[in-house]
Amino acid sequence: MRAVRYDRYGAAGVAKVVDVPDPVRDGTGYLVRVRAAALNPKDVLVRKGKFPVIAGLRFPKAMGYDWAGEIVAGDASFPEGTRVFGMIQSWSAGAFAERAYVRPEECARAPEGLSFEECAALPLASLTALQALRDEGHVGRGSRVLLHGASGGVGVFAIQIAKALGATVTTTSSEKNRELCASLGADRTLDYTAVDFRGGTVEGGPFDAFVDVFGNQSFARVRGLLGPEGTYVTTVPSPRIVLDTLLTPLATRRRARLVVVRSRRADLETIAKLVDEKKLHAVIDARFPLAEIREASLRVESKRARGKVVLTVG
Repeated sequence: MRAVRYDRYGAAGVAKVVDVPDPVRDGTGYLVRVRAAALNPKDVLVRKGKFPVIAGLRFPKAMGYDWAGEIVAGDASFPEGTRVFGMIQSWSAGAFAERAYVRPEECARAPEGLSFEECAALPLASLTALQALRDEGHVGRGSRVLLHGASGGVGVFAIQIAKALGATVTTTSSEKNRELCASLGADRTLDYTAVDFRGGTVEGGPFDAFVDVFGNQSFARVRGLLGPEGTYVTTVPSPRIVLDTLLTPLATRRRARLVVVRSRRADLETIAKLVDEKKLHAVIDARFPLAEIREASLRVESKRARGKVVLTVG
């Protein structure tokens, strides 16, 4: 089968499409024919060697976590031909391939009426948004939420999910993307260049949750924007956020949290339900064939993508 592999950490060009053996099913998971897959910043960071301790130093390495396709070898719950989508949890990846092995918690039935490309655009980013808002930020009806960097892959889902949870949503983005944020349901859109994060007041605040999707703020910088029991949540790991996560519960009612996304079938089913209820939809920035993995990766690395970058596979 065709699959993306790289034999060293490095720039986008190290990733190539090569012929490899089909994955082997070990009896506990499913073999899937991948029809589409989506890129995430995680793909870029791992390929560049930012997490060598976790990802390891054995090569060649596979790429890809988000996928959508059809069951080739399944069980009574997911028989052959079932349309499914999901996120590979393991750092070994493997979604950028014609076939992939996935575990039961890593997949769910695909939402009705969506293309494979639209389904592939959902998992990692929408799960990150859901778990950041619901589990870490405790966002619910009446919450006031600020989403910083709201026009990217996670942000476009975070706007929609926050609204579905009943929150009032303020977004920051570039001026040109304010219209996109408003179209997704944001109650208030701000140009990030005009926001004084240290100033202690932003229109729409104080906030019950500040979700730093872009990853260039910090708890110390934005704490003045939070309500008395507000939570700062970031999607970007760093030594600073790990320390803040440990210390803020001891020193203040305001908290700092890092969302570490988990692939859970129940959460994938929640995402599918929101799609079926017309409360959530994917925003696709660009589509590339599998052979253009370099070009697709560069689009993600540009940080100019509005929504998700998707690979068509089969």
